[in-house]
Formats: sequence, structure tokens, C-alpha cells
Amino acid sequence: MIGSHLRCLNIQFYRSFTSSKCWTHSQSSSVRSFSVTSALEYQRKSTKDNLSYICNYSKNPLVYRNIGQELERAAAEYGSTEAIVSCHEAKRYTFKSLLDVVDRVAAGLLRLGLKKGDHVGLCGPNNVHWYLTMMGASRAGLISVGINPAFQAPELEYCLKKVNVKALVSPLTHKSQNFYDIVHSICPELGSSEKGHIKSTNLPHLKSLIIDTDAPLNGALTFNDLLEMGSHPSKEDITKLQSFIVPDSPCNVQFTSGTTGQPKAAVLSHFSFVNNGIHIGNRNKLNGERICVQVPLFHAFGVVVTIMPALTHGATMVLPSAGFSPEDSLKSVVAEKCTIIHGTPTMYVDLIRKQKEINLPLQTLRMAVTAGATCSPQLFIDIQNDLGVKEVRTVFGLTEGTAGVFQSSPGDTMDQVLNTVGHVQDDIEVKVIDSDGNTVPFGEPGELCVRGYLTMLGYHKDEEKTKETLGADKWLHTGDQFVLQPDGYGRIVGRLKEMLIRGGENIFPREIEDFLNTHENIMETHVIGVPDERMGEEICAFVRLHDNSQPMNREIVKQFCKGKLAHFKVPRYVVCVQEFPKTTSGKIQKFKLLEQFKKL
Repeated sequence: MIGSHLRCLNIQFYRSFTSSKCWTHSQSSSVRSFSVTSALEYQRKSTKDNLSYICNYSKNPLVYRNIGQELERAAAEYGSTEAIVSCHEAKRYTFKSLLDVVDRVAAGLLRLGLKKGDHVGLCGPNNVHWYLTMMGASRAGLISVGINPAFQAPELEYCLKKVNVKALVSPLTHKSQNFYDIVHSICPELGSSEKGHIKSTNLPHLKSLIIDTDAPLNGALTFNDLLEMGSHPSKEDITKLQSFIVPDSPCNVQFTSGTTGQPKAAVLSHFSFVNNGIHIGNRNKLNGERICVQVPLFHAFGVVVTIMPALTHGATMVLPSAGFSPEDSLKSVVAEKCTIIHGTPTMYVDLIRKQKEINLPLQTLRMAVTAGATCSPQLFIDIQNDLGVKEVRTVFGLTEGTAGVFQSSPGDTMDQVLNTVGHVQDDIEVKVIDSDGNTVPFGEPGELCVRGYLTMLGYHKDEEKTKETLGADKWLHTGDQFVLQPDGYGRIVGRLKEMLIRGGENIFPREIEDFLNTHENIMETHVIGVPDERMGEEICAFVRLHDNSQPMNREIVKQFCKGKLAHFKVPRYVVCVQEFPKTTSGKIQKFKLLEQFKKL
């Protein structure tokens, strides 16, 4: 198929031009030739001019398959290999048995009256039914919508309305959340509705609520009800349906985990999911590995960086617990002989702390993968030393870029591991620009932009925001202040929006955070700018200390920074905390730190 041969600029030119109704095959051939030539010529010119632009072609063609077809391939190739193990639910599925159940889910969703392109909400922690439903929705040509299980009624209501969710799947409870009660509070008609036929004034698009429970609930189907609806022979039609699900079509909506304002709904395609999964799995050599999954499945780290590479490479996903639990993770590594572990930096901080306390024999781990937020060099060292892993890898990207833009490579030097976010991913273009849109020289900071198969299709129902982020030239503006090296490796300086200006000096928090994290008493640091009448902004460092450490204050920090950090980067304020406010996906909510500072 033509999609399997498209590369970088080429694929974007092809998709934008083929949207025209008068497009012809001869035009297609000429533009494909022109676009590849243009990319190569520009890369040669930019390299000669020392401009921060790289187009990283790979030897292997991109595959033109949807997620359902990829699942069929995995079931055929890895049949008896375990695809997923849920320790807290005591459930196991091989790739072969997984396909059978997934098709029953897909058939059940279609029996409910959902049609290709409809949205299915997934609101819950890391339970098997979440995974089965996400795969089932893909096999049915539906679009899964990951929803944070920590959301309260107004937040859930916003998500359901934003993308017109027609069916919502969740457990009955998680921690203090009762999802049936939450849905009932925003959909009062639920209790008197016929199962699968909700008629709500507030949520007119919501037709079905499916709860993973054995308890009968008014107006709601159980997950077992859904499976029974999709039993033979209707599930046989699912296989026939796969050839009609175009890989370029939407498969998933990710709500951006921003810390201010309403989240945007990024729409991602089957094509980007499958190929990003293949590339990530290739770099991490995942064939036959067993992955301890600490990250939430609803987040891009979970659904793309974890689920898709495991699917494309026949690796086993091990779910230690519904929500993150350091002790359960460590116990699962031992019990299930996990060879790889996935987590955000804050998760690894907690994991190391727990391992020092219980000291389990982690003899099988060979690799730790971190993503979701920037990881300090000191934490990389601690992960290796305290968890006994041979390799630490980074996946760096963003939701709008289907998760993986840069990634560590096999054989990276210690300097590359500690001081970069890895090498640019295969089959994409990257460049770094200044505020005027000009490409900066290699080694100079600017905004990272990405173009290629992995960029989002757009923000759902938000054309204005889409145009701000994804230009007509198909360059995705990441908002990350970045430095690109001629060898294809990169360093993140910080978020453009997080940059603070103290007395005219531009300061990026990450540099200060990485330095303070090398102090023997400091476990974790997060830096923010706080209002100051004279300087405009001052620097405040929130620090989390190791157990039994002496209290930290500004004078200690000042002495530690002396001769190592420019005077204007030394924090004016130092605040010790026990925990950091963070999203379920592990990102620190710095706006809450500012609120906390204002109360001091």
C-alpha cells in the first residue's frame, strides 16, 4: 500500500493534497517525488548551514495497518505468549485468547447501536476491562476516549460533552470514587433508564453506561452483559470489518494534562499508534520482555508508549495494581519476573524510597523506562544504583505527537543517557526555531517543532487551537524550549510557559532543579517563579528531602550553589514539602505550588 512507503514530509504532503476531490494519480506521483527531494535538499542545506533541522529516515517502511489488524498479527505470531497479566485482579490473557475476548467487546459495542466513528469513554484505573475495551473499540472502528479516573463530576461532564461520548465504561469504584454515583449526579435519568438506552437532557449523546461489576445497577449494563451481547456469531463480523477501518482514521482521544484551563482533546490515528509503537519497541528491544506497568493506561505513556510497543513486539504487560503503589510494583517485579519497568520520574522517586525500606531481590530487571516528565541526571543514577537495572531509557514527546518524538538508543553513552532525552525517533522531522519562526543553529535553544506521521489529527471541536499548534505546513509546535545537536540527540531546557524572568534574566527552572537534586539530602526539587515587586519574579524552590535529613533552608542552598550556579539563578525562597501536588499521570501541578507559596 502507498502508506507503507511514505516518509516524513512525504506523508504529510500526501495527506494534505489528497484531501482535494480533483486529486489524480499522476499528481500524487509528482508531489511524492517533489516532497522527498525537498526534504533531502533542505536537510543537506540545513546541515551545511549548521541549522537545527533533522529528518531521520529509517531503513524500514512505515506499516499501513490499523490497531485491529496489528492485534490479529500479534495473535497469529505470539499466540501462546501472555499479553497482559493483572496481578490485583488475578487475570491473565495470552495474545490468542485476548483477540477472542476483544472481538466480543467490539461486537457488543456495535450491538448497543454504536457506529463507526462514535466515541467510547474509558474512565477508570489500570484494570483489564480498560485494556479490553480500548482494543475492542479499535476493532469496531470506534474511538476510545481516555478519561482520568480522579476527575470529579464537573470534569467528567466536560469530557463527555466535549467529544459526545455515546458509551462510558468504568469500574464501580476506585479509591474514594463511586463512578455510578458520579454519572448519576450529572445524568439524573440514569436510574429510570432502560439499560443501553439512556435518555438524558444534560448528556443527550450518552446512551450506555457499562460498569465492571456483578451488582445490578439501574440503567447500567455490566461488563459481562457487554461480553454476552458480543458472543458468536456477531463477533465473526469483526474480522471482516477490519479492511474497512482506514489506518489514517481516528482511534483515540487524549485529554491534554495541562495544569491550567480546560483540557484540549487531541485526536490520534491508528497509523500513528501502530508505527510509534513499532519504533518505541524497536529502540527498547521489547520482543518477549515482561513490562511492569506503573503508569495509568489512560495517559499517552500508558496507551502509546506501553500498550502499543507491547502489542507490536509480543511483550507482556504486568499490571501490579489499579493505581500506582510502589510496594505492589516491587512485589510484581519479583513475582512475575519483570525485565522492564515503566514509570514517571516521581514514581521512580517513590519506588526507590520503598525499595530502600523493604529491599526486595530485583534480580530480573534489565531496563527502566521513564517518560511523562523530565528526569534529572541524579535520578537516572539513583534508578540504576538502587533498583539494580542495567539500562535507563527515556522516551520524550507530547500527547499531540503520539507520545514518542525522541528516545534513548541501544548503546548510548552515559553522557547521552544523563544529559539528553535521546535521539530523534525514526521517520520524522524535527527543527528548533526562534520566536520569529527562524531555524536556529545547532546547539542554540529555541522551540522544538515536529513533523511526520505521528502528529495529531487535531484538537476535537477546536479549530483555532489546532491552527495555533499545528500549522498549515504541518509543523507541530511543542512549546518546549529545546536544544538539538547535529548527531540527532536533544536536550530539553524547559517549557516556554514555565520560563521565568527575574530582573530581565530568562531562567528555566529545570537547570536549577537538576542541580539541586544532586544535594545529598534532597530527593526531589521543583522550581517556580513567584511575584516580586522589584525583580518582577523571584525563584522559589520546593524541595522534598530524604528521610531523616536535616531541614533545608535558603542559606544552606545558597552555600551549595556558590561557585556552581550563577547568582541570579540561586533560589530566593526554599520551601520543604512532604509531597508534591501532581496529576494522575505524574506531572507536577506547579500552579498549586504557587497557591501554596501565597499562603505562607
